[in-house]
Amino acid sequence: MHGGHDHHHDHTPTNFGRTFAIATGLNIALVVAQVIYGLYANSLALLADAGHNFGDVMGLVIAWIAFAIADWRPSSRFTYRMRAASILSAMFNGLILLVATGIIVYEAVHRFFAPEPIAAGPVIVVAAIAVVINGVSAWLLSRGSQSDLNMRGAFLHMMADAGVSVAVIVAAAGIMLTGWQWLDPAVSLLISVVILIGTWRLLRDSLRLALNAAPRDIDPAEVQRYLQGLPEVEGLHDLHIWAMSTTETALTCHLVTPDGHPGDAFLERLAAELQDRFAICHTTVQIELNDAGHCRLRPASDV
Repeated sequence: MHGGHDHHHDHTPTNFGRTFAIATGLNIALVVAQVIYGLYANSLALLADAGHNFGDVMGLVIAWIAFAIADWRPSSRFTYRMRAASILSAMFNGLILLVATGIIVYEAVHRFFAPEPIAAGPVIVVAAIAVVINGVSAWLLSRGSQSDLNMRGAFLHMMADAGVSVAVIVAAAGIMLTGWQWLDPAVSLLISVVILIGTWRLLRDSLRLALNAAPRDIDPAEVQRYLQGLPEVEGLHDLHIWAMSTTETALTCHLVTPDGHPGDAFLERLAAELQDRFAICHTTVQIELNDAGHCRLRPASDV
C-alpha cells in the first residue's frame, strides 16, 4: 500500500474584516439613535426595533470574530486552523435570528389585544434612516453572501432588520392616516414569517456542515462517478467530502490503481480537476495497488 499523497490548493476566504467593521459601526450608531428617539417619542415600536438591531449587531460581531480566528495559525491540535468557526458562527446567527423573531411575534400578539399609541412622525423618520443603514450594510455583505454561509447569515440579519424597519414605516404611516393601531402588529407578523423562511435554510445548512455533511452545492455521487471513471483507477473506497469552513471543502479517498502508482502528475491533475469541477480545494488521496493486500477501510463486499 502506498502512502497518502496530499495536495492543498490555498483558497482562503476573502478578508471581510473591514466590511464587518463598517457594518457593525453603522448599526451600533443606529441602535443608539433608535433608543434615544424611541424614548423621546414614547414609541415602543422603535425601542423594540432597537432591541432587534442590537441582536443583529451581536450577530455581526460573532461573524466578524469567526472570520478573524479562522485565520489563526494552525497548531498541533487545530491542524485545520479554526476554519470551522465560520460554520458555528452561521449557526449562532440563525439562532439569534430565531430568538429576535420570537420576541417580535410575542410583542405583536400582545399588541393585538393591548394596542398602544405611536408617535408616528418621529418613528417614520428614524425607521427610514434604519432602512438606509441596514440596506447599506446588506449591500456591503452581499458580495460574499452567495458563496459563504457565514456571510449569508450576516446578510440575512441586515435584510431582516431592513424589513422590520420598513414594516415600522408602513404601520406608522397607516396608523397616521387611518388610526388603525392593529396595523403595527399585523405588519410585524408578516415580516416575521419572511425572516423565519430565510432563517430556516441558514440553520439547516449550518447544522449540516457542522455535522460534516457534504456542502449543499456538491453532489457526492457525481464526485464518485468522476473518480471511478478515471482510466488509472480500478476501485474507490473510503470517500469523504466535508466542509472545513463555510468557503472551503475537503476530500479524502482511497484509489486502487492496479497498473502501479500513477505518479505525482496524476495527483496534481486530480487535485486541479476536483477544484475546477467541484470547488474542492483540499484533496488527500491514498493510492493502493492490488498486490498490496486489503485495506482495512475497504468495504467487506470488495474484499
